Amino acid sequence: MIPLVTTDWLAAELGKPDLVVFDATKYLPNEPKDGQTEFRAAHIPGARFFDIDEIADPETDLPHMVPAPGRFARLVGALGVSNASRVVFYDQKGLASAARGWWLMGLFGHDEAAVLDGGLPKWRAEGRAVEAGAPAPASPVSFRPHFRPTRLRGIGDMLHNVDHGGEVVLDARAAGRFAGTAPEPRPGMRAGRIPGSRNLPYTELLNPDGTFRAPADLRARFAALGIDGTHPVVTSCGSGVSACILTLGMRLAGLPDAAVYDGSWSEWGAHPATPVETD
Repeated sequence: MIPLVTTDWLAAELGKPDLVVFDATKYLPNEPKDGQTEFRAAHIPGARFFDIDEIADPETDLPHMVPAPGRFARLVGALGVSNASRVVFYDQKGLASAARGWWLMGLFGHDEAAVLDGGLPKWRAEGRAVEAGAPAPASPVSFRPHFRPTRLRGIGDMLHNVDHGGEVVLDARAAGRFAGTAPEPRPGMRAGRIPGSRNLPYTELLNPDGTFRAPADLRARFAALGIDGTHPVVTSCGSGVSACILTLGMRLAGLPDAAVYDGSWSEWGAHPATPVETD
């Protein structure tokens, strides 16, 4: 399955028995909205809500960290996802958090997953149908995970990389947050960046309507930061969500897959022993 699908494609496939559509919206702590509340107000017909805070590790105080394979399998199976399912993720902003769902499916071995280009805003701008209320309960199915650890990085990996190099760290946060000149949305968090990291705000990969730029444009933007496929890349952001947009963007650009630093700045910025750079 291609990793990015159009609204035309989804409209034609909607309702097929092997297709599962998820709203994977996650708002930032400083955004006065709730994804599930907004989902119940309007969603693509037949969609269910993919709660990245629930489909996560409950044993940590860090936000929406990757769950154990068994927990992931149990929760997505309860939402109707089997190993035979095609899964499409979208979000309410256009393209902000849907890529996290896509990346999680790939992390656990399921490549039949994609992101809806432009998300709900594009769907609605085209006059396509939406529905309100809670969706019908899913019929639980079995999902067998195949965990791919090479796609994931932890704080130990990142500390080792600061000391020894080898992987390019690409940060998806806005330039002010990366520089340490703008406050973090999470109270009490240090400002700045992982030493040696590079900045590519995820919004630079998108067109004004929230769709992805053309592959050649994506390749050029990565190449401007020295990312051309010759060195491995790890993406990072505030909490491991928009980092997945950079990882998806690299896939669309035809570059080797990037790993994701799951804890991202929520972990690094709060840890007392991690080094921080600022401008």
